[in-house]
Amino acid sequence: MELKPKKSVKESAEIVKLEAQIAELTDDLKRTRADFENFRKQVEIQKEQAKKIATDSTVLKLLPLIDDMSRAISANPETLAPIEKTLEKTMETLGLSKIETKEGTEFNPDLHDAISMDESDGEKEVVAEELRPGYLYNNEVLRAAMVRVKRI
Repeated sequence: MELKPKKSVKESAEIVKLEAQIAELTDDLKRTRADFENFRKQVEIQKEQAKKIATDSTVLKLLPLIDDMSRAISANPETLAPIEKTLEKTMETLGLSKIETKEGTEFNPDLHDAISMDESDGEKEVVAEELRPGYLYNNEVLRAAMVRVKRI
């Protein structure tokens, strides 16, 4: 049987002090790791937001060109039919789609921007005329459709 030497009161107090210091440093390390992980996640979120803003802005700048191409295709459908198909495929590839605004489509303030309202006594608001097409980009409204609304 081996005898362990007894520790003095001074050594015991020192051990308790060191254990408390180790516990405090361990807690500090855990907090620092958690703070860093939160910081890393926040930077990733900000990076994704900046990327989304940049791509939305770029696509938004293309919309006037797409509007002009659509008007040209409407004016000369026989001649520009191949361009229309190419434009539709390109828009689909980009995740860009036109908001449905045919006459009689139910008015949705999230998708449509009402410029005027025809006075009538109906209860249901529907699109009377599309003045400027609206677009969804990756299923989010990029530009609301500018419409005239009537009640039926």
